[in-house]
Amino acid sequence: MAEQPQKTTDFGFRTVARDEKQAMVADVFHSVAAKYDVMNDLMSLGIHRIWKRFTIDCSGVRRGQRVLDLAGGTGDLAAKFSGMVGEHGLVVLADINDSMLKVGRDKLRDRGIVGNISYVQANAEALPFPDNYFDCITIAFGLRNVTEKDKALRSMFRVLKPGGRLLVLEFSKPRLAPLNKAYNAYSFHVLPKIGALVVKDPDSYRYLAESIRMHPDQETLKDMMVNAGFDNVTYFNLTGGIVALHRGFKF
Repeated sequence: MAEQPQKTTDFGFRTVARDEKQAMVADVFHSVAAKYDVMNDLMSLGIHRIWKRFTIDCSGVRRGQRVLDLAGGTGDLAAKFSGMVGEHGLVVLADINDSMLKVGRDKLRDRGIVGNISYVQANAEALPFPDNYFDCITIAFGLRNVTEKDKALRSMFRVLKPGGRLLVLEFSKPRLAPLNKAYNAYSFHVLPKIGALVVKDPDSYRYLAESIRMHPDQETLKDMMVNAGFDNVTYFNLTGGIVALHRGFKF
């Protein structure tokens, strides 16, 4: 029998075997986990906090609800949601990377956030939760690292309750050409240097810059969410489209 061609995907600007990407992404986040919050502040000049605040404001989360903070990393969104759902609600902080999950757990516990929050190591493509379980799902700056994004979106749709909403906060395509040019220069020349100084790992931040460029633009991601089953899908361009928040509902 003829050998079947191996399926490939992108890892930044490189083409790699699809079954190798997950481990390669894991290596990146194992490397940066300890300084992830510091680097977020440096890279975005603190603006990531405004983007996340807007995401929370669009979540519609209420007391007693269940929230999944997917690819939740160091727990910025989960911390806010814990206070919003109250003692009878539940927040699940999920991440595929155990290093990031440990940093997030330790950070929230140090802040006294316990009781209504749990931690699950999970792959977005095959979420280990029942159908129709969560009132809201967020994934912030994580979807671009997923190998099969369509599969992940379908998995999120499955575990979301009817009437629930998905919020995808992700780097996107700036709307103005001058901004896009400046952003490219910053991403490919400044970010790796910051990574080298702070984390001693310029390659991981070079990958992160490349992964942003390979991520679907605003309209493409909107279509992907519609194809996964979501209704009333809209998006909001933030900071000139450097970041976009996509929102979709399950009816």
